[in-house]
Amino acid sequence: MNEALLRSLTPSVLGILVRRGADFAAAEDALQEALVEAVRVWPTDMPREPKGWLVTVAWRRFLDAARSDTARRRREDLVEEEPAPGPAPGVDDTLQLYFLCAHPALTPSSAVALTLRAVGGLTTRQIARAYLVPEATMAQRISRAKRTVSGVRFDQPGDVATVLRVLYLVFNEGYSGDVDLAAEAIRLTRQLAAAIDHPEVAGLLALMLLHHARRSARTGPDGSLVPLAEQDRGRWDTAMIAEGVAILRAALARDRLGEFQAQAAIAALHADAPTAGETDWVQIVEWYDELVRLTDSPVVRLNRAVAVGEADGPRAGLAALAALDDALPRHTAVAAYLHERDGDLETAARLYAEAARKASNLAERDHLTRRAARLTQLRRTG
Repeated sequence: MNEALLRSLTPSVLGILVRRGADFAAAEDALQEALVEAVRVWPTDMPREPKGWLVTVAWRRFLDAARSDTARRRREDLVEEEPAPGPAPGVDDTLQLYFLCAHPALTPSSAVALTLRAVGGLTTRQIARAYLVPEATMAQRISRAKRTVSGVRFDQPGDVATVLRVLYLVFNEGYSGDVDLAAEAIRLTRQLAAAIDHPEVAGLLALMLLHHARRSARTGPDGSLVPLAEQDRGRWDTAMIAEGVAILRAALARDRLGEFQAQAAIAALHADAPTAGETDWVQIVEWYDELVRLTDSPVVRLNRAVAVGEADGPRAGLAALAALDDALPRHTAVAAYLHERDGDLETAARLYAEAARKASNLAERDHLTRRAARLTQLRRTG
């Protein structure tokens, strides 16, 4: 089963259903049923026109639900509009759907969650992890959001800032494991930048490009994670870095600083350093100070502690870390790294092993386990 194909078709099929008259929540439910059916049928009977197949099956599911609903009379005229077999229209509704999910009737957090689930293709568990909340809490939030946007149409656009947040989270999920998802986020952000003259849109695009430029160097031949300091910088995409830096400079020149521009500035400083040892950590700490001012995010403060440890020494980093909640994701891994930098290999090895047990994906778990094992071996051999 080609999961990437299903994910790529989801936005356009959802857009077709909404344009045909289905409210968003009903269309999303019908499409989910069609996707389940595709997983069951396609491995043995792949349709010649996958998109048209999904539209037809999803529309039938919508009509079945509509007939049994109290609103059946209002929708009777839709029954005869079943799409004809064959290729479906090639319109890309993805970005428009992002704005639909970012409707003003929703809180920003609910809008982001709904878009990630319905359009971005992320699971409820993945979204909950991004928001640092229990999966059950996120499932309830998504359900409430779907009920809120029932009946909302394309002529009620949402908030640009919320759309940017969604694109950022989709990119981050793709960057951590799914190349196609990250590339899709970049594609949509390019579309948004072409349509809207906004420095934060440009800042987000620059941030994505600067991170994506390091993609091929982030893993070894065996799939293991390669930390930034150990990456082969000759494998970084210099053309993509140059594009990202140029976009960032133009955005910063407008003197309307936002969090994505600040993050992009940090990424640009990493990209500008010929070697890890030549990284300008003092400037990076200054940019993290700006980010803290803009967001007051605990995750930003955690990353700042790492930068402080590089700029002012590991003990300064540990002091910054001590002020943060140790339940934060990656807190234990950061503590392990700073203790290793400080020469306390025993504590570092213990914390790396603890962080590995908490890791959310296999590659990260393996990386942390290897760090713990390496330090344990160093202690034994003296």
